[in-house]
Amino acid sequence: MELIADIILGAGAIGAGFYCFILGRRLNRFNDLENGVGGAVAVLSAQVDDLGKTLTAAQAAATQSAQTLTSLVERAEDTARVLEMQMASLHDLPQTQASGTQDEPTEDVAITPPADPQDPAQPMFVRRRA
Repeated sequence: MELIADIILGAGAIGAGFYCFILGRRLNRFNDLENGVGGAVAVLSAQVDDLGKTLTAAQAAATQSAQTLTSLVERAEDTARVLEMQMASLHDLPQTQASGTQDEPTEDVAITPPADPQDPAQPMFVRRRA
């Protein structure tokens, strides 16, 4: 009876060893850096690092663009204020200017509006060769 127990115990040990051998080979293939999940994890890790660098650069560019836009808006507001003051000062001018003689008729200058930019007959861009 002891001999049968030893044979069964030996067979179990050989089976467990064979199972561990197969499991070790599968684990090595699983962690292989070229074909397995280990390679996929390495590639994803590198992509996450690149994405982090790109995000940092994009945030810096956005901050710089926001600062530039803020300064341009301030300049535009200052220019608008100056133009409003100039328009208000034009209302204070007399409508007709006194000339040296009364015989000369004053000429009215008609102001023509610029061409409609939405006119489909005119090209939007013109290329000129030097």
